[in-house]
Amino acid sequence: MCFTASAEVHTLDKAREAKTRSLNPEYLVFAPKTKSSQDLPLLIYLHGGGGKGTDVRRIESQTRALRMGIDRFGKGPCIVVAPQTLKQTKDGESGVWFPEDLNVLLEALKATLPVDENRVYLTGNSMGGYGSWVWGGTNPEHFAAIAPVVGGIGRNGPKDVTPNLDQWAKNLASVPLWAFAGAQDKVVPAERSERVVNAIKKTGGKLARLTIYPDEGHGARRRVYEDKAFYDWMFSQRRK
Repeated sequence: MCFTASAEVHTLDKAREAKTRSLNPEYLVFAPKTKSSQDLPLLIYLHGGGGKGTDVRRIESQTRALRMGIDRFGKGPCIVVAPQTLKQTKDGESGVWFPEDLNVLLEALKATLPVDENRVYLTGNSMGGYGSWVWGGTNPEHFAAIAPVVGGIGRNGPKDVTPNLDQWAKNLASVPLWAFAGAQDKVVPAERSERVVNAIKKTGGKLARLTIYPDEGHGARRRVYEDKAFYDWMFSQRRK
């Protein structure tokens, strides 16, 4: 394994924590075994709805296939970071991925880790797929590539649709994007990913692609993170 044996738990400083609504101040950092004198690619993984809470270690298993894929296909050294949403926001709403929270996190990562700012990658599964859509659609300037997996496109449930879809599509038109879905998915229909990719293409975007696995449901994540083509594509991208 190119990563340390277990994740390091890092914590947002109090000033940054105070700016967030739905983010556990603790997050996981999977760092290379050997220190590097150069800035490294950063891959941010956003968990699904089952990962909410205050025990950040419980999301470590969700990242295993991703870390093993990076090791297997020789895409290290890089840094993988996995944040966690709270079950409820500070004002009592259901916890979700807020771009404003994630912007605070990324600011902290750049300040504390050796991050190559032209090689910041984003992926997530289910609710984390929604997080990838909404963060990328709101702040595309951060990312070299984005890969939402079986992701919803609305914050009020897996089948909700954001009213900001056209703006997301416009913003994502200039970012390399590969979305994944399962044709048999009963939780988040594949049509949601199709809808965003089609909207991006309608704006003139030529960098978005979509893979729908005909025999997969909501568990398509393993197919993505075990595929060499996924890593070849993602780690070849650099922010313009």
